[in-house]
Amino acid sequence: MNPRERRAARHQLPPSGAGTGPGTRRRRVPITVAQVVDTALDVIAAEGYEALTMRRLAGALDTGPASLYAHVVNKADLDELLIARLCAGLVLPEPDPAAWREQIRGVCGQLRDAYLRYPGISRAALAMAPTDLETVRLSEGMLGILLAGGAAPRAAAWAADALLLYVGAYCLEISVMDQRKVDNDADWVVDTDELRRRLTALPAATFPHITRHAAEITAGGGHDRFDFTVALMIDGLAGTAGGEA
Repeated sequence: MNPRERRAARHQLPPSGAGTGPGTRRRRVPITVAQVVDTALDVIAAEGYEALTMRRLAGALDTGPASLYAHVVNKADLDELLIARLCAGLVLPEPDPAAWREQIRGVCGQLRDAYLRYPGISRAALAMAPTDLETVRLSEGMLGILLAGGAAPRAAAWAADALLLYVGAYCLEISVMDQRKVDNDADWVVDTDELRRRLTALPAATFPHITRHAAEITAGGGHDRFDFTVALMIDGLAGTAGGEA
């Protein structure tokens, strides 16, 4: 079922008897799509995106899984709603040719922070076609900023897609590393000093560059690497003005 069909199905009445079969709980107060999204985000914030299933969500809403399908067609539909909710909270500036670099970095930073509030949720955005109005609004805003900066239309479109992909991958990597640290109950999994020691202990004759520059390889705190990479991608657009390369 494609996104258009999912949205259409979401507004159809549920099949007769849906959510009332054996083993299905019945709520006194009907749930709404907004409550479904709110509850799903609560589950992700507490347990991570991987813990979110339709059955887990139904339990959190005190209803049966079947009753969810009156509001959310399937997991892919839920993913789209979740990402749309996060995108709705982003502030998109009016494109300014004099400040476009700062503007696009700011949008990417907002999206990064939104993803990191819900561990692993950026997985839902990877390979997702932007069809919900809020996700399209984000793409429109980013495209406008990049065009204002002088990027050729195709370069601007591809750069916006690449930036969104990088933000999602960056946040997903952080959530994976954090989870590994919890699962292994060991700081060395994400410990920079330990990694530097391992690199410098390699045979220098075989790995001369890595052993010599282990400090640089492991440098950077907070979102330093994120800021560096986003800036690198933005600066790479400078040569595309007036062309399609």
